Amino acid sequence: MSGLDKSTPVPTEIKLHQVSRKMEIAFNNGTRFELPYEFLRVYSPSAEVRGHGPGQEVLQIGKKNIEITQLEPVGTYAVQPVFSDGHDTGIYSWDYLYGLGMHQDEMWQHYLQRMAEAVASREPVPGAFQERPKSK
Repeated sequence: MSGLDKSTPVPTEIKLHQVSRKMEIAFNNGTRFELPYEFLRVYSPSAEVRGHGPGQEVLQIGKKNIEITQLEPVGTYAVQPVFSDGHDTGIYSWDYLYGLGMHQDEMWQHYLQRMAEAVASREPVPGAFQERPKSK
């Protein structure tokens, strides 16, 4: 499975901006997005975040200052970021990243609404950024 729709634009450039904590991604159709690390982290395509079905999503809190410490290529169709909280199981295909860019505003508003409903904070919780043990 390639995880790539034939009509999906392909990235021509991916840059990590550590100061502003944004991933800049340019596609071969001329589209360019700046995706904040926090946005990428809270919308990780991993089962840990998305759950195993509708309604099982796990709200990610305290990720405001998250960083991407590494970005690994996955074949020719995706990247796998390693976040500063140890999260490293999300595989971001080109079509997933393009979708995040296209729907960033409404997805971010939805996230903020869910945070407000949960009375949760984007601010890091003390000790939350310590690397958690890797599962074997």
